[in-house]
Amino acid sequence: MELRIFTEPQQGASYDDLLAIAKATEDAGYDAFFRSDHYLKMGSVSGLPGPTDAWITLAGLARETSRIRLGTLVTAATFRHPSVLAISVAQVDQMSGGRVELGLGSGWFAEEHTAYGIPMPATKELFDRYSEQLAIITGLWGTPEGETFCFDGTYYTLQDSPALPKPAQRPGPPVIVGGLGKKRTPELAARYASEFNLPFVDIDTALAQYERVDAAVRAAGRDPKDIVRSAALVIAVGRNEAEVAKRAEAIGREVPELRANGLAGTPAEVVDKIGQWREKTGVSRLYLQALDVSDLDHVELIAAEVKPQLD
Repeated sequence: MELRIFTEPQQGASYDDLLAIAKATEDAGYDAFFRSDHYLKMGSVSGLPGPTDAWITLAGLARETSRIRLGTLVTAATFRHPSVLAISVAQVDQMSGGRVELGLGSGWFAEEHTAYGIPMPATKELFDRYSEQLAIITGLWGTPEGETFCFDGTYYTLQDSPALPKPAQRPGPPVIVGGLGKKRTPELAARYASEFNLPFVDIDTALAQYERVDAAVRAAGRDPKDIVRSAALVIAVGRNEAEVAKRAEAIGREVPELRANGLAGTPAEVVDKIGQWREKTGVSRLYLQALDVSDLDHVELIAAEVKPQLD
């Protein structure tokens, strides 16, 4: 079981905060450090000092780390033109020596789009644009050097693009697709993804969606084993009940709710819950949502007392 630390900087974190937890993640032996891609805080937190751009952040971390993989869960297709995004991700992949992964979603947070003047179309157009973005980004990365890439879609048109720069990973960084859509989401995952992620769902919901993805992957002529099953779950782990309660309070959550919907409790409890996920869903990668980025002891505790029991 691979464990990855996943942060939500829009809730209140500077680049230096993210650098500290990313370095702690690497030093503790985790597989990867991921961040959300949002520009507006959610809920009652202040969000201070304000948002940090996901790909600028990851570019900095690419030069400040040496081993962990880096990525987004997930970048919104509404935020950037797909050609610009392909260039940015390819450059960060080069800067990291080939350690980048791109989680890409359609976009969903309406208030965020309104706050920053980012157009957010109706659902069908949103998903159609997302589909074209996946085709363009992977097409640009996969075009051999010396050849050009063209795309004539409903929303995007590229003519004789040199399809540069190339990422360090070939044909490109792993693409993560996720979500609960029953038809188009599995079909897009089957076509473009190397990983399928489900954030903050229960085991039964996850299993049903993984099975839909497997069916779509087989229909596309691929082996379902080629797509990693992953999930994202909020964490609140403590050496004792008092420490669990303190960590739940720090993120504005209740312990019983976190035990039901996330990974909360003592290391032994969390190991047991992860075992249930692995046994029932076949998941092999977990993104641990660490909402208090200043709590580096939390990161280290999980690495020391949970991670070794999952290897």
